[in-house]
Amino acid sequence: MTMSAPQRATPETGSAELVTVVVRYFAAARAAAGLDEEKIELSTGTTVAGAIEIVRARHPGPLARVLDAAGFLVNEIAVRDRSRTLGDGSRLDVLPPFAGG
Repeated sequence: MTMSAPQRATPETGSAELVTVVVRYFAAARAAAGLDEEKIELSTGTTVAGAIEIVRARHPGPLARVLDAAGFLVNEIAVRDRSRTLGDGSRLDVLPPFAGG
């Protein structure tokens, strides 16, 4: 599994605390991102919506388009409310739409 090194998603400001979140990409999201997962550091209190926008900024192009249609899980639970706050060690899964028959 390919994983990028943790990177700060926001600049450090004084004593602002950071949390580390693992973003995992599946199917078309994995292909668009070019990796299976990555760790990102976010300011304490960052929401799912905020994390998605940070990922979008880091991966413009194909992944940004996948994010528009994707569903998301936080710690393996479907997210309907993107205002949910992410805690340290959270896992944010990016699941593009699946077709089946």
